[in-house]
Amino acid sequence: MHKTPDIRYDVASVLNRGCRDYQEDAIATDFPMGAEFGYAVLSDGMGGHAAGDVASKIVVTEVFSELKFQTSDIEGLTENIGDVLRTAAVSANDCMAAHASNNPQTAGMGATLVAPVFIGHDLFWISIGDSPLYLLRDGRLRQLNEDHSLGPHIDYMVRSGMMPEEIGRNHPDRNALTSVLIGESIERIDCQDRPFKLKDNDILVVASDGLQFLTNSQITQIVADNADADSIVIANRLLEELTDLDDPEQDNVCFSVIKVQFEKPKNASMFAASSHARPISRPSRVQTRPIKPEPAVNEPLHAEPASPPDIPAPSNGADGDRTTSKTPIFLRRRWLATDGGP
Repeated sequence: MHKTPDIRYDVASVLNRGCRDYQEDAIATDFPMGAEFGYAVLSDGMGGHAAGDVASKIVVTEVFSELKFQTSDIEGLTENIGDVLRTAAVSANDCMAAHASNNPQTAGMGATLVAPVFIGHDLFWISIGDSPLYLLRDGRLRQLNEDHSLGPHIDYMVRSGMMPEEIGRNHPDRNALTSVLIGESIERIDCQDRPFKLKDNDILVVASDGLQFLTNSQITQIVADNADADSIVIANRLLEELTDLDDPEQDNVCFSVIKVQFEKPKNASMFAASSHARPISRPSRVQTRPIKPEPAVNEPLHAEPASPPDIPAPSNGADGDRTTSKTPIFLRRRWLATDGGP
């Protein structure tokens, strides 16, 4: 019988304040030595001092602790991964609502969530907001999770000729969030019950949007050029490149670089002594999701929206003047609840 290759997860994380006065990003990872699983939980807070940092910590704490509890039964977690992740996100959202209710000075705080979960050869994730989950495979970078911001819609309008490229690239509402954890109803959740199949030498980068001060081309080149090095080398190079930008607007940044390596043990004794993950067999009833043709590096992974919202060109008016939808639009570190009025 064919034996499942051993798997090594090589992980390194970075948390940096950038040019901000306080840190609103939070991240926690758990890849136990010798285990068959691992996960990262990342959140980018908004709401300012004593709000955004609290929001991100609430999200990471709630989701991380739930995954820590559930990994005591990996088989059960695999079978119910979607429900587990969604329940954890809702719990974090409810906890944030309770905190804001008891601490009125933090009202309006919110946070994104992205949490990739690795079980053997399978990758699952939950994502709410615009924090990206990147995959570098065969030298090409792609974003696996949905971007819950107006950025993809603006890009669609540029490609369709409805907006000039220069205006779209610098549009002030590119980072307006269409879904976020804020203690109210969660508009959209990206969470698949079926696994994304990992391959040998895949490199994942889970990040806050502070990493996107680098272009996709820069991220691709740095990760690809150091693909044979340890994850800590890749993480350091990404941070060095951000530092070299010397951008006075540099946001908080946090990210984890996760390298996936398959290894077949030469003999049983070597395998028993290995510090790598134990081989596991996937249940035959698990169906994998076909991988769609990979888009170009700057194209969205998901299908284009059928009818993009009416997004105005930037104006010099107040923030509220830029939004006409009655749906709340969540902005980085603040949110606008518009009533359609002037």
